[in-house]
Formats: sequence, C-alpha cells, structure tokens
Amino acid sequence: MLKRPFVGIGVIVRDGDRILLIKRQNSHGDGTWSIPGGHLEYGESFEECALREVEEETGVIVADATFCAITNDIFVKEEKHYITIWIEARYVSGEACINAPREMSDINWFPWNALPTPLFLPIENLLAQGFSLRLNGSDGQAGPTIKP
Repeated sequence: MLKRPFVGIGVIVRDGDRILLIKRQNSHGDGTWSIPGGHLEYGESFEECALREVEEETGVIVADATFCAITNDIFVKEEKHYITIWIEARYVSGEACINAPREMSDINWFPWNALPTPLFLPIENLLAQGFSLRLNGSDGQAGPTIKP
C-alpha cells in the first residue's frame, strides 16, 4: 500500500507575547505540548481550517489568520508523515478550555520565549527552521520579532 503524507494545520494563537498550547494525549506525540490544529478538510482554505480547529478544540475565537511557514514532519516510530501548514492568528475572545478531552490533557498560555517541554515534533521542526514570532501592535503594524 502506498503511504502518503497528511496535511495538517498548526495554529499559533497569539495574545500579546503569549501563545496557546495544548498537551497531547492518546495520539502521536502523546505527552508533548502542541498548538491547536488538525487536518485540512476537503475544499477548506487554510484560514477556515485554522479558525474551525481552534474553536472546536479550545473554545477560543481567533482572527487575522495568516500563513507563516510549512514543516515536513516525519514521525518515524509511528510511521506517520505530515506536511504542517503553519498559521498565525490573533486571540479575540473566549476562555481557553479543553473541548477535546480524549485528545488533550492540559491547556495554557505560555510566553513565546519560555515554551514548556517536551514540544511536539512539528513545533521542534518549526523552531529548527529559525521561525520567530512576529508580534503586531494594536495598530496592526509589524512589531518586534521574538525568538524562543
């Protein structure tokens, strides 16, 4: 049987210099900290998927979803391969909560420069590429770059 990669959307939800992370369980990357996200559905845009997945998983509403990177994520032990499309989005409203208790055991906001460990492989790959979070001011203009 021919194996093909899956397409995943990872959403970096920003609230100032903090990002929203979930602790994964019952799936590949069990016990690691990840960002909200999921599989791209047929006919769905990257931005639509980002908005849907964040609200479904965490109850948080985001806006200004913008493409920022792609990673090639191969989970050797699990024999899974994902192309992760990274989207940055701005927190708008909602209290972060665990809406998918089978998939996550914890949820919290963390400063970009103080991320918890262990991190999910796609985030490790994103950071290895040299990705930096671009903070936007209240005027929507690009702000400082923050490296973890």
